[in-house]
Amino acid sequence: MTTDRAPGPDRPPAGPEPGPPAPGGGAVPDRALPEPALPGGVVPGDGLRLYRWRSGPVVAVAMVALFAGFGQFGAVAALGDVAKSFGHLQHGATISDQAGLSGTELGIGLAVIRLASLGGLPLTAMADRIGRRRTLLVTCALGLAITVGAALSPSYWWFVAIFALGRPLLTATGGVSQVSAAELTASSDRAFAVGLIAAGYGIGAGITAVTHSLASSVLGFRGIFALAAVPLVLLALLRHKVVEPDRFAKVTAADYEPPVLGPVERRHRKKLVIICLLAFAISVITGPANSLVFLYAQNVLRVPGVITAAMVVAAGFTGLAGLLAGRWGADHVGRRVTVALAMVGMAGFGILTYSGSRPALLAGYVLGVLAGSVFAPAGGTLANELFPTNVRASVAGWYTAAGVLGAVVGLLVFGAVADAGNRFSIAAVVTFLAVLPAAGLLALLPETRGKEPEQLWSEHRV
Repeated sequence: MTTDRAPGPDRPPAGPEPGPPAPGGGAVPDRALPEPALPGGVVPGDGLRLYRWRSGPVVAVAMVALFAGFGQFGAVAALGDVAKSFGHLQHGATISDQAGLSGTELGIGLAVIRLASLGGLPLTAMADRIGRRRTLLVTCALGLAITVGAALSPSYWWFVAIFALGRPLLTATGGVSQVSAAELTASSDRAFAVGLIAAGYGIGAGITAVTHSLASSVLGFRGIFALAAVPLVLLALLRHKVVEPDRFAKVTAADYEPPVLGPVERRHRKKLVIICLLAFAISVITGPANSLVFLYAQNVLRVPGVITAAMVVAAGFTGLAGLLAGRWGADHVGRRVTVALAMVGMAGFGILTYSGSRPALLAGYVLGVLAGSVFAPAGGTLANELFPTNVRASVAGWYTAAGVLGAVVGLLVFGAVADAGNRFSIAAVVTFLAVLPAAGLLALLPETRGKEPEQLWSEHRV
C-alpha cells in the first residue's frame, strides 16, 4: 500500500523500498517513466509511483465510480415507475397516454436534473486544489446520501428537485475518478485504467437497472433510491484504499488558482473548446438515448421486467467487449479514430433503439452500450492526456459541464419532437443525426497515443 504522497527531495522515504509486484497484479513500485529527459533536465515521471490498471488503488477508484453509477442511474432506471406514480397511464396514442407523463414533462424534468450537473464544474475543479482523493470521497458520500433522500419525494417535481441536488456531486465523482485513474498509471496502462473506471460506473448503473427490472413491483422507485444507502456504507469501508496520485502530490501549491476558467491558461483554451464541443455533441446523443430507454421499454413497448433485466445483463457483456475493443483501438489505431467510430455507432444504434419494435430496442440498446464502451477508454484518455496536471481536473469539470448542456439540449429537443410527431423514432433521427458532423472536430486535436503527459509538456511540473 502506497502513501498518499510520494517521497520528494524534502521528504525522505518513510520505510524500506517496496518489493516486486504481488502475484496477480499489485502496485508497481516507483516505476519511472520512459526517457528521454525533457528540457531543463526533468526526467519524465521521475520519482512517480505508478500502478498497473488492475492494482489496488486503481480498482478502489473504480469502486467509487461504481457507487456513483448506482446512485446516479436511479433516476433513469426507475423513471417509468416515477412517471406511473405521479402521472396517469391511459390506453391512447399520445406519449402522455403511453408513458404517464408527456414527452415535454419528461424531457424538462430530466433536463433539470442534467442541468443541475453544472454544479459539478466547481466541485470537479476543486480537486485541483484539495486533491483527487478528498474530492472523490466527499462528493460521492454526499451524492449518495441525497439520493437516499429522493425516496421520500411526494411528487414528480419534488423528485426532480431532490435528485437534482445530488446530481452535481455524483457528476464530480465521475469526472475526478477518470482524472485519478489517468494520473495513477503510465501510458501502457492508462486506457485500460480509464476503461476500468467506465466499467465500474457501468456496473453500478447496471445493478440499479437489473434490480429495478426484477423487483420494481416490490421496491418501486422509492426502494431503488433507498438502496443507495448500501454503497454509502461500502464507501466508508473503502476510503482507506483510495490514494492520492503522485502526479498531483508533486504539483506545488503555487500552481493552483481558483477553480474557474482562470486555471485553464490561454494556450490550452483552443483544445478545451474543441473537447467541450465534442462532449456537447456526444451528450446530445447519449442524454436521450440513455435517459429514456427504460421508460420507453416499460411504458411504451410494455417489455416485461425479466426481458429488460436480460437486456441489461447482455449489455454488460457487450460493454466489456467494447471496453476491450476501445482500449485496443486507443493504443493501436489511435485515440481520435476510435472516438470518431464510437460516435457514429452511438448515433446509429440510438436510432435503432427507438425505431419502434422490441427486437430493435434490444439490439439497439445492447449495441449502443458496445459503442459507448468503445468510446470510454479512448475519449477519457485523450481528454486527460491533452492537458497538464495542474489544470486537468478543471478541464474535466468543463467538459463535464459541456456534456451536461448537450444532454439538456438533447432531452428537450427529443421530448418536443416526440410530442409533435407522437413517435420516439422521429425524435431519435432528428436529434442524433444533427450533431454527428461534430466528429470532424477530432481532426483539430493532436494524437496522444503512446505518450506520457510529461512528454507533452516542457514545463517543470507534472
